Amino acid sequence: MLGDVKPGMPAYDEELFGPVASVFAARDEADAVRIANDSIFGLGAAVFTKDVARGERVARALEAGCTFVNTLVASDPRLPFGGIKESGYGRELGTYGIKEFVNMKTVYIK
Repeated sequence: MLGDVKPGMPAYDEELFGPVASVFAARDEADAVRIANDSIFGLGAAVFTKDVARGERVARALEAGCTFVNTLVASDPRLPFGGIKESGYGRELGTYGIKEFVNMKTVYIK
């Protein structure tokens, strides 16, 4: 776990994977959302709270391809999965995802 992470540090500005977590201090919910969205990346996010309505509100405000409330980010073959911003292009899995891998062709004859 990396604490006291600030803008300009690689742990703040880069997309991290693996067994590492960056810890940021936020003044309130709005500041936490601002910090989370202050990134060129947006693969997945997780919100943990006892207040499910608050979790849904925060999840909708986060700029991520998928956001999970009270569970870890995971893929499910029934649901589209993928990032936004610099964290990917398009979706995989689910109905939307299968269309990403289809090469559609239109033939019009008059």
